[in-house]
Parts: sequence; C-alpha cells; structure tokens
Amino acid sequence: MDMQKLCFVITVTAVISLVCYPSSVTAGDIVHDDNLAPKKPGCENDFVKVQTWVDGVEDAEFVGVGARFGTTIVSKEKNANQIRLTLSDPLDCCSAPKHKLDGDVIMVHRGHCKFTTKANNAQTAGASALLIINNQKELYKMVCEPDETDLDIHIPAVMLPQDAGSSLEKMLLTNSSVSVQLYSPKRPLVDIAEVFLWLMAVGTILCASYWSAWSAREAAIEQGCCG
Repeated sequence: MDMQKLCFVITVTAVISLVCYPSSVTAGDIVHDDNLAPKKPGCENDFVKVQTWVDGVEDAEFVGVGARFGTTIVSKEKNANQIRLTLSDPLDCCSAPKHKLDGDVIMVHRGHCKFTTKANNAQTAGASALLIINNQKELYKMVCEPDETDLDIHIPAVMLPQDAGSSLEKMLLTNSSVSVQLYSPKRPLVDIAEVFLWLMAVGTILCASYWSAWSAREAAIEQGCCG
C-alpha cells in the first residue's frame, strides 16, 4: 500500500508540473521558423527583453526577437543603458526620418520595405537601436536576404509583437518621457524544468508498471488462497 501511495503522489506531482510549467516546453512557439533563411557571421536571432521606463519610473517589460543583422545586444540588464524611445516619422522608416536622432531608440512599423532598409535609414539618422513593430500578434525572425552580402549595419534591431507596439505607442502619446533598456539574457544549455518533467514522466511510468505487477501478484495470491 505504501508503494501505491508513493506512485499516486508522483503521478499527481507530474500532472501539477505539466500545468505549472507549460512555458518550458513551448518557449519560442510564437516565433515563425525560418531555418532556410541565410545565416551569416554575427547574424543570429536571440530573444530580447525590452524594459520600459516612463517619466523615470520602471514600467512594463516586453519580449522581442533580435535580427540576424546589426550589432549584438548586451546580455545583462546591468550593462544595458536607458535610452530615450522615439516614434519614427514616417512610421515605416522606409525613407529617412524627418528628424535627426541623438542616439535614440527609434520605433517603426513593419512593412513597405526590407528590414535592412529600415535599419540603414535609422542608423543614418543617428538612432542607437531599432524596434520594429510586427503587424501581427506573433513574432517574426528578421533575416538577411540572400542578395544582401555586404551589410553595413552597426545598430541592433528587435522585432516586437503588435500588442507590445500598441502599448509602447500609447506610452509615447500619453507621457512626456519614455526610455527603454534592451538586453538579451543568455539561455541555459539545459532547461531544469524540462529535466524535472522528464524525470517525473519516467518515474510515473516505472511506478505504473510496478503497480500493475504488484496488483496482479496480489490478485494471484488472493485467488490461490480462496481456491
């Protein structure tokens, strides 16, 4: 009976773990895959955290995905500078912004031209980073086009989902000062939650097998006694 209780506890724990830690096995599902896209040195996608500050007070945090071009974003929050956020004019940044940027992070809308065109225009205007707002709720990996062999982009570019962009635009329209911190935490090689779930699954299977064998043995003994 003690073994039965132990197996029951393990099974219940495994179910609770699957409910409580779904993100550990679904992380990245919202990002459109592009394994066929060309990969170049220094041209990789990483998840990027965008921490916002409104009028000097820490506010919401959003998660985007970095482009496969431009410079690498720092991995630690303490090394990320707070930089003023500016909305592009024109919004798509397919032509040069109307105003010079003094190291601002410029936020633009996706569409009408290549990602690299937006990045080049933002860089020329003096931006220190580029936030591109997707036209959908999902994220999309910004890649290097096959014909773009000589990219001269030295600022980072980050794609944010549509709802994050709407929130940021609202912040800019209703507050006097909005700044952001961009950093890309390094992912651990092994996800502890996934390892834990795997161990729980194996334990559950072993307990179920033992339980089945134990029940069959008890039934056989009982039948022998009664027969």
